Amino acid sequence: MADRDPLDPKGLIREAYAIEGITSYECRSIFLDWALSHASDDHTPAIETLLTQYGPGKLDHPMTQTLTAALSDASPAKRRGGRAARLDR
Repeated sequence: MADRDPLDPKGLIREAYAIEGITSYECRSIFLDWALSHASDDHTPAIETLLTQYGPGKLDHPMTQTLTAALSDASPAKRRGGRAARLDR
């Protein structure tokens, strides 16, 4: 398939925008599937590109809201617990 998007090879995000009446719950599920299959650990650049590609004029679309939330919720992972956390330093 020559028109396959490297950022969305399965077409998950594109299809989400095409589904009439899709819910935010369904968009979050689709986004999770996309994120788990995405090649990079840093999804931010890809999400920004997908928003630029699909989001204009669709600010109320649940997938636009899901992608926007994914950008604002992104924070670096922090180590919690474990043996080192229990020991006095």
